[in-house]
Amino acid sequence: MTVARPTRIADAAIAVIAERGLRGLTHRAVDEAAGLPMGSTSNLARTRSALLEVALVRIAEVESASLVGDALTRPSEESGTPRRLLVDVIANGLDHALTAGRSLTVARIELALEAARRPELRSVYDRLGAGFQEVAVQLLRACGSAEPVADARRLMRWCEGVLFNGTAGAGHANPPRRAELAADADRYLTALLDR
Repeated sequence: MTVARPTRIADAAIAVIAERGLRGLTHRAVDEAAGLPMGSTSNLARTRSALLEVALVRIAEVESASLVGDALTRPSEESGTPRRLLVDVIANGLDHALTAGRSLTVARIELALEAARRPELRSVYDRLGAGFQEVAVQLLRACGSAEPVADARRLMRWCEGVLFNGTAGAGHANPPRRAELAADADRYLTALLDR
């Protein structure tokens, strides 16, 4: 199956960001990484800001397809209780983000830091993040949370901390694996929900 040109460009931009950082992100570098003729990236995203947004939107699409799709499509009997489902979704998502999806995570962290300095990127980052938070709210509500919105914010902060620590922080050399992530997620949910 042929990948659409905008998707190839977005995926190449993510790869360039993960490998070289934002300093290495140029339209030319993306063209080369995508194996496309020079000028292809400029036709899709004329400015650097537009290219950053293309990469960020694609990251959200990929993460949503795996993480959110897993949460919303898994049969409830497969995981048992809503709480067990949430533990599985968290552990699977974090494990993937720290292993096979590590370059995507590194690129997202780079873009998050850039969003702290660029209001136009910040608004895109926040809008995309709100979709993930809404799924967390729904799952926490199903788990019986008395404060699903506040608990979703807390859970998202914890997950972001795990991802930063395991990719760029002090724990990058030995990131937690799925079993440890599941145990930690279960402990964290116990603290959130059983108070």
